[in-house]
Amino acid sequence: MARLPAGIRFIISFSRDQWYRAFIFILTFLLYASFHLSRKPISIVKGELHKYCTAWDEADVRFSSQNRKSGSAAPHQLPDNETDCGWAPFDKNNYQQLLGALDYSFLCAYAVGMYLRTCLSEQMNNKDLESQSVWCAADQEPSWRVCGIIGERLPIRYYLTFGMLASGAFTALFGLGYFYNIHSFGFYVVTQVINGLVQTTGWPSVVTCLGNWFGKGRRGLIMGVWNSHTSVGNILGSLIAGYWVSTCWGLSFVVPGAIVAAMGIVCFLFLIEHPNDVRCSSTLVTHSKGYENGTNRLRLQKQILKSEKNKPLDPEMQCLLLSDGKGSIHPNHVVILPGDGGSGTAAISFTGALKIPGVIEFSLCLLFAKLVSYTFLFWLPLYITNVDHLDAKKAGELSTLFDVGGIFGGILAGVISDRLEKRASTCGLMLLLAAPTLYIFSTVSKMGLEATIAMLLLSGALVSGPYTLITTAVSADLGTHKSLKGNAHALSTVTAIIDGTGSVGAALGPLLAGLLSPSGWSNVFYMLMFADACALLFLIRLIHKELSCPGSATGDQVPFKEQ
Repeated sequence: MARLPAGIRFIISFSRDQWYRAFIFILTFLLYASFHLSRKPISIVKGELHKYCTAWDEADVRFSSQNRKSGSAAPHQLPDNETDCGWAPFDKNNYQQLLGALDYSFLCAYAVGMYLRTCLSEQMNNKDLESQSVWCAADQEPSWRVCGIIGERLPIRYYLTFGMLASGAFTALFGLGYFYNIHSFGFYVVTQVINGLVQTTGWPSVVTCLGNWFGKGRRGLIMGVWNSHTSVGNILGSLIAGYWVSTCWGLSFVVPGAIVAAMGIVCFLFLIEHPNDVRCSSTLVTHSKGYENGTNRLRLQKQILKSEKNKPLDPEMQCLLLSDGKGSIHPNHVVILPGDGGSGTAAISFTGALKIPGVIEFSLCLLFAKLVSYTFLFWLPLYITNVDHLDAKKAGELSTLFDVGGIFGGILAGVISDRLEKRASTCGLMLLLAAPTLYIFSTVSKMGLEATIAMLLLSGALVSGPYTLITTAVSADLGTHKSLKGNAHALSTVTAIIDGTGSVGAALGPLLAGLLSPSGWSNVFYMLMFADACALLFLIRLIHKELSCPGSATGDQVPFKEQ
């Protein structure tokens, strides 16, 4: 028999479960990268919405002098949909406040939508307990399903598909303002608000889906690599928007909108919410390879679930849970929803999720970390335009280096936190280094293009590292921890709370940048350094627990106190 080709040997070396997991990893990566791809154009187009009038004035002076010499006197004409200073209403002196309001509209709606979604889900859970008519989760085995705003069972695939199609439509609608010559500030604000609301479907959905397929082992590394979709989406969004920004900025929105909508169709056709849906092993049996039929697999899961009750906690999160002798979630904060087979599945309430040790601290830390990150996301191209005197296209391309640094920062944070088993300490170290780096960036970036490139890479790594770690690995750790006693539905709620709180900072950062930048960019950087220090402050207690806990250093684990 002839030897199999190397490519075929490579394919069959992986199990069916591994191929499915790789597929879900790549698919969810691309889905959320497309969300960020659609958020980036507004920062690229800012330099085109408001142009420096002096540029036109100088052109007029040169044109007039040439006319005097030639004896001709043709008037200077602009396109019908532009003024000397850019696109109305952003052609006035208060353009920075107006552009900041656009950012704030989107991000504030996103933050409100996250909390609104969580609170509505909680109300649905309470109603479900009374009437037994609305189910947010309905699998015989633990499964994480997102509760939508409408009062019925809605799988992640439908929920996420709707969000992506709607987001694509409203992203494109913003760009249509160029083609239909719309100069109403209210039109652009309303478009941003609705787009922010529908984009809340993205993050909890993809994190929940990924959490179903991957266990806790090497979670920091896996999610560090996976969360680079944020930076990849920003880079692609910058390049796509920058391609048309100087010629037809409307396409800078229409094309990303079409891409998001197309990915929504891909989501509907291919997303698999849970490994049980395709008879793959769940995360509880990832260490076993000998049980593939349903009966044996179910027996093995029951054995592991029984052994989990007596298994001590991992040292990494033990310290975070030993707070005032309290670790379990009170029964009043857990709602039991009926399943298809008559079994009950637990859904944690909003209040119960807040009582999980570490949720509040990491949420507030993310608020300030995201404030810094999103200020760079929405204002960096304009800053580069003002400081390095580049046009909008070149500034957009240069700003992608911040996201390139963010890719390495997120992966590095995941690797370090997995090796040290200390999430909070890893975030704290990177935040500590980020503050002086931001100050140096504000000084060195004025010295030339080479210095700007170096500081963009370094700042991107240090700013994005903690942000990436908290929104992925930390959220999954807290949402699936053993203190919840198998309540797997907490992951979506915890993720929404943490990311929703962070989104408040994401809304404040660009708004404050728009208010402070007229008085000088140095004031913006002082604000960013203060926010970075606040983020570190909220982690001090958790860092102290990680460093002082014996189990964290020696591997000795203290039994968890049950209620």
